[in-house]
Amino acid sequence: MNDLDAGEQWLDSWVSQVDARAERSVELSRRVAALTGSAEGRGGAIRVTVGSSGQMETLDLDDRVHELSSPQLGREIVAMIRRAQAVLSARVDEQATVGADREAGRVVIDAFDARFPVPDRPDER
Repeated sequence: MNDLDAGEQWLDSWVSQVDARAERSVELSRRVAALTGSAEGRGGAIRVTVGSSGQMETLDLDDRVHELSSPQLGREIVAMIRRAQAVLSARVDEQATVGADREAGRVVIDAFDARFPVPDRPDER
């Protein structure tokens, strides 16, 4: 085998590795895009679900929220959104460590952890 053949083999191997990494990254992206996170507070009176980018998708309130002042209700809703985002981040962590490229998975996990940290205090009431 001459140097040209060895160089072509090395290049083919490198291209195959890059293609495989790209395929794993696309699959990870698909799995993450399908994830949601949910949380509830006040004994289920406030329920929130966030989508894969952390945006609120659903907000369900029952009649018990009428016992709260408007500012209290607002704080409770924001707290549930943050809690749902932390749940989403944990689910992303699970997906990114299953069958994904370690580097790509770590980047995704770090990004979600930075965007959606676990709330400081669990205000379960």
